[in-house]
Amino acid sequence: MKTLIVGVGGMTNGGKSTLAKILHQKIPGSCVIAQDSYFKDDSEVPVDGNGFKQYDMLSALHMDAMMSDVDSWRTDPVSFLRQRSLNPEHTTPSGDTEVYVLIVEGFLIFNYRPLNVLFDKRYFLEISYEVCKRRRSSRVYTPPDPPGYFDGHVWPMYLKNRQEMESIESEIVILNGLESREELLAAVYKDISQEMKRLRATAAI
Repeated sequence: MKTLIVGVGGMTNGGKSTLAKILHQKIPGSCVIAQDSYFKDDSEVPVDGNGFKQYDMLSALHMDAMMSDVDSWRTDPVSFLRQRSLNPEHTTPSGDTEVYVLIVEGFLIFNYRPLNVLFDKRYFLEISYEVCKRRRSSRVYTPPDPPGYFDGHVWPMYLKNRQEMESIESEIVILNGLESREELLAAVYKDISQEMKRLRATAAI
């Protein structure tokens, strides 16, 4: 049995969750861990001088809990899947050449060094400021975005986090989030499939 950890990152509303979901549906024996599932309670998130909640920072996330789940999968992906009733039909290895894939998606997954070093493949979806702002304004968040939040916090933090990400990691495939789902899936799935094939070949030796 071999394992492969894939990181699907990107800016807010860039399409990372959608890509991760369709990859999961396409790859047997895979599962998804989403960074958004680890946000701290609203009362624990600090406020800046403008009164904006600082959600776009690693300190707003329970990264220790996220890493614990990732490590549980790395230790035994079959048990991890069974315990969470994820893809139960794919939890039994077909042999030594079986490859289990963990898809980790989130907006700051490449900024957290202990997590970033675990990725075998890294993909980052980006869209323009105009598209990002339009998509963000059409979504309902809990708590809701206050007036001026996108320009006063979300976009500046994206630029800051993007710069930090690039200083940490260079081996990231940048994807155009405006391409169709089919185009994005085709490109990423082909790349992952080739890596899975390579892993199976090394296991069979």
